[in-house]
Amino acid sequence: MLVRKRRNDPDVLALLVSNVRTPSEREGDLRAQIAACHAGEARVREVCGRYGIDRAKQAATNVLDYSEAMMRLFLESVPPGTVSAEDFLDSDDPNEDPVRIAASINFSGKRPHTGRRLNSRTASPLVTIDFTGSDPQVESSINAVEAITYSACFYVLRCLLAEDVPATAGLMRPVRVVAPKGSVVNAVPPAAVAGGNVETSQRIVDVLMRALAQAVPNRIPAAASGTMNNVTIGGIDPRTCEPFAYYETIAGAMGARPTKAGVSGVHTHMTNSLNTPAEALEYAYPLRVRRYEIRSGSGGLGKHRGGDGLIREIEVLADCDATLLADRRNSRPFGLAGGQAGKPGAACLFRQDGSLEKLSGRFSIRLKNGDRLRIESPGGGGFGIQ
Repeated sequence: MLVRKRRNDPDVLALLVSNVRTPSEREGDLRAQIAACHAGEARVREVCGRYGIDRAKQAATNVLDYSEAMMRLFLESVPPGTVSAEDFLDSDDPNEDPVRIAASINFSGKRPHTGRRLNSRTASPLVTIDFTGSDPQVESSINAVEAITYSACFYVLRCLLAEDVPATAGLMRPVRVVAPKGSVVNAVPPAAVAGGNVETSQRIVDVLMRALAQAVPNRIPAAASGTMNNVTIGGIDPRTCEPFAYYETIAGAMGARPTKAGVSGVHTHMTNSLNTPAEALEYAYPLRVRRYEIRSGSGGLGKHRGGDGLIREIEVLADCDATLLADRRNSRPFGLAGGQAGKPGAACLFRQDGSLEKLSGRFSIRLKNGDRLRIESPGGGGFGIQ
């Protein structure tokens, strides 16, 4: 236990940081998280002390009920019926079939609200999201656990609400999610799941959006880039002779919307990180940003054009290792209502000796001082016939 009687245990902290490559950075992260927990505890105590525990509990209940009411209002506005869609993740082996994610969404229509929560045996959902038909879990790391699939459903449904509703568990009371055990959307041990959070979550969103476009077509954009482009570079910094580890998700593009074009060079959907400025990256690591620009023409054509992805080219200033975990290299972000798909992503390596190596969407590779790694993120899909 890291914290005992409100004090950090120095032995446990030492054990943790001695098993990572950048101990000072990770110790700072841990101390910041602990401080945030202490601050949160203090604020909750302050609220309960000022208003009383019963009133604080009632306020929390009211927020949950409000979120539920707003979700019900939206779901009851959707015509009853079932819509379905599928999309695919790239396979690690180019000779193997892509990994299928399928979803059907059943809207049951307006019904009297019993006042009971969905986890009650007598309650019934207003919408059921069923991932039956998705592929079984695979050997690579792109399996998602059930919580990730549930979170993607939460995210998509909240996006469709007419106003900024508190993100509470109440939103999902009228929703049932069916994710078959042992599938790529509900993997069980010993499946590898490192890519489920960052990549499979994005594809689940794409599938849900594609299905919902049949039910509420005026509310759904074409597909965004559909990948977080997770790049990691690590080695020994020659300036300090200490290990360094750089990790970033590279932005892509938003798909075109029913009334306007998509946005270029942005993180979308399940991504929760932002751009690392070139100046900050070069200051902190033995890296140099050689190109950082919009990937012109990568968005899909249509009445409204999809946003363009990015080009991020990094020169390494020390021998190091690089890893990329990305998708949408074999499949393309789909367009809607006749719009064209966006361009797939790409990656390549310019060796110091002048040679060029084309790379897949998932690799680990050794780099030499002076090599340049280029990542090109996918464009968004277009909307409507041009």
